[in-house]
Amino acid sequence: MGKKVVLSSVIVEDPAYERGFIEGAGLQLVFVPNDDQETFLKEIVDADAIITADKKITKEMIDSLNNCKVIVRQGIGYDTIDIQRAKEKDIAVCNIPDYCIEEVSEFTVALILNLLRHINTYDKHTREGIWDIQSIYKINGFPEMRRSSTQTLGITGFGKIARLVAKKAKPFGFRIITSDPYIDPKIPEKMGVELVDFDTLIRESDIISVNTPLTPETKHMFNMDVFKKMKNTAYIVNTGRGPLIKEDDLYEALKNKIIAGAALDVTETEPLPPDNKLFTLDNLIITPHAAFFTKDSYLEMRRRACEEVIRVLSGMEPENRVNK
Repeated sequence: MGKKVVLSSVIVEDPAYERGFIEGAGLQLVFVPNDDQETFLKEIVDADAIITADKKITKEMIDSLNNCKVIVRQGIGYDTIDIQRAKEKDIAVCNIPDYCIEEVSEFTVALILNLLRHINTYDKHTREGIWDIQSIYKINGFPEMRRSSTQTLGITGFGKIARLVAKKAKPFGFRIITSDPYIDPKIPEKMGVELVDFDTLIRESDIISVNTPLTPETKHMFNMDVFKKMKNTAYIVNTGRGPLIKEDDLYEALKNKIIAGAALDVTETEPLPPDNKLFTLDNLIITPHAAFFTKDSYLEMRRRACEEVIRVLSGMEPENRVNK
């Protein structure tokens, strides 16, 4: 029997796709339903590799691993895994850093346009029998709509997804600015994007796209102090990581019209319970962490996670190790 690969993931209900790759490479696949944590903890003890999406892999769990050579996260972020402890045990932690950048950037631009033109709100009103182009003002109190060529789009972080957001938003005529202390200034300059400091971005933007990685420094980077510095006509879109925005503060900012509106594809707790107070707001769009999801990206992510495992267990270097 080949080396053991444990798969337990919120995005995999039927492991047949992964089984074709893993067993085709002479390895053994053990699939554990994502909600069976007890079995997962038992199976990983002697596993040679782990594939997961949302599971928190703690120091204690990593300490229990006797054979593991690689942990692959089906996704871009890896803050759910104790990468330092894994490194100390010489376990490679890998991600799939670019499998869905087209999808997330498209979804982000779609949310930007939706917020600025209130498509979802107009749809709701017309279904309720309200046929009135002024309804978004009379009923919801949104600020006056403006054409995109009069608007400033601010992008926090300027990595791969953020650059595609800028590229796809550019033809709409936005002035685009970005804040990223680690970027080579020549990269945004070459794209016609202004590099500014964070304070300038939050003060001048009419809509902000949050595309910053989640780190201890960036957690809750958008809080009440920041919302109060934004224009009261401004909107914010988060397709990055939920904890980048302090949701209690966002709720107050939206409820009290400190900012005009928001769209969240990611939240601090996922899924949000149905009674969460955010659902009471009519100036907020919430989607179920779906920005990445198309048939193409879904299969690419699952395939590349398997390929990374096969690569490492064959004695090769991983392509996307994040804890070198």
